[in-house]
Amino acid sequence: GRLDRRSRMSGDVHVRFCERLGGRFLGATRLIITGVSRALLEAHVKPLVVQFLKERGLELAEEKTRIVHIDQGFDFLGFNVRKYQGKLLIKPAASSIAAVKERVQGIIRTGKGLPQGVLIRRLNPVIRGWGNDYRHVVSKDIFNDIDHAIWRMTWNWAKRRHSQRTRRWVKERYYTRKAGYDWVFTDGSVDLFRMLSIPIRRHVRIRAAANPYDSAQASYFAARRARHRQEAPKSAPKWLFCDAPPSRPR
Repeated sequence: GRLDRRSRMSGDVHVRFCERLGGRFLGATRLIITGVSRALLEAHVKPLVVQFLKERGLELAEEKTRIVHIDQGFDFLGFNVRKYQGKLLIKPAASSIAAVKERVQGIIRTGKGLPQGVLIRRLNPVIRGWGNDYRHVVSKDIFNDIDHAIWRMTWNWAKRRHSQRTRRWVKERYYTRKAGYDWVFTDGSVDLFRMLSIPIRRHVRIRAAANPYDSAQASYFAARRARHRQEAPKSAPKWLFCDAPPSRPR
């Protein structure tokens, strides 16, 4: 069988690649394949995928392959994909949330003797970078939770430095009120980045039939790049938004 529009299962199964468009796989490509039932996926789709990959010198990693119901959900590349009462929600995976908290905690733990400004400059790229990775999914409540966890970490860091001082003195020394927030961790020259300040904007999926190598669709991709350029964080590399079309894979 062929996994393209002529496949007899194309109405029941959706895959993220199309043979006729010349797609290629890297050695460690990860795929999501959806179907209407477990029986269809196990009896028909999985063997077809195994054969499809085998013909291209690749194989399916059985130990990493799972078939789950969408209501149960699954983690994929740092995201959790799950339906809640019929509505599909994509959120940061619990493992990714735990990892960023652990990384921030590690920076603070090893920076016990650092000046406050130096500590903030080490933390900000981590906090901002992780938040930007998840700014297109359901993340607002999670951003708030992480901000609160980081506040607790910085508060404990500040209290340990001045164990003989009152809590009020420590607060006034390391925090200030700014833009409606009463606990902004700052040394006066640089503020700790708040993840909740990142605007949540849903990602607009590319058209299923869009082909960047088709000159007739150049205006569509140009408009898409322009929109991404406008919405991108200031720290995004400029080369990500080059207007030159990609070269055709050989």
